[in-house]
Amino acid sequence: MVELPIIQTADKNPRKTRPNWLRVKLPIGEDYKRVRRLVDEYQLHTICQSGNCPNMGECWGAGTATFMILGNVCTRSCSFCAVKTGRPPEYDEDEPRRVAEAIMLMQVKHAVLTSVNRDELKDKGAHIWHQTVKLTKELSPETTIETLIPDVKSKWDALTTMISAGQEVVSHNIETVSRLYRLVRPQAKYERSLEQIQRTKAYGKRTKSGIMVGLGETRDEVLRTLDDLAAHDCDVVTIGQYLQPTKMHLEVAEYVHPDVFAMYKEEGEQRGFSFVESGPLVRSSYHAERHL
Repeated sequence: MVELPIIQTADKNPRKTRPNWLRVKLPIGEDYKRVRRLVDEYQLHTICQSGNCPNMGECWGAGTATFMILGNVCTRSCSFCAVKTGRPPEYDEDEPRRVAEAIMLMQVKHAVLTSVNRDELKDKGAHIWHQTVKLTKELSPETTIETLIPDVKSKWDALTTMISAGQEVVSHNIETVSRLYRLVRPQAKYERSLEQIQRTKAYGKRTKSGIMVGLGETRDEVLRTLDDLAAHDCDVVTIGQYLQPTKMHLEVAEYVHPDVFAMYKEEGEQRGFSFVESGPLVRSSYHAERHL
């Protein structure tokens, strides 16, 4: 294990100024405007907007976006997430076509798709997932696809439907360490998410997961989570800083120093992951094309 000295974080109060390493550029430029226009024109949702992602300016400026299907209202109430929660409206059967056409018009080389949780649906939205990937592949056969899928609550037939449409990468985020699950993901189960990742790998897919830090976890707990992901056949891991999206969400317990992220990256590589992206502004889909 890498020995690292204790580093004093710049600020543990989320209402004060963030550290310099968490500054981001404002969204500007013609490419950003083009992506925004397509998203609006095709009446699409993106996790970039719904999740208040700090990298939206950079990613949209590069002509990429993470599309969020099955609407923008989630049946879960995770205490870290800015996506609206409640009873979702009926899902849109035409959404897969619009997403596929937008990806084609954007000429995206690597597309990332995600969704809200739709626990009220018997198939957890698997049909819409399958259709979206299938149509995207038909219209943009050269585009590689990563799907960031929700917890299917052990509905393994639904999982098979979600991951069998031809996507190259299937991601499912573990999000945090086991001890914090009741606080951070009260409707999820740590062991169930690990099993979902392992089943996805057994199906033959490249697997990926993400961890947030700064929620009150210890470094040893993060390393144990990396051990668990490695033991359940996860290929790619992302590690990023949790940022409080609104005053109604969990406060930031710690702004983790970039040197600690560098340590986590090295530790992940030592555990055999094929790719580890670790840094304060890293998110699940940030630079997602790199590990392909």
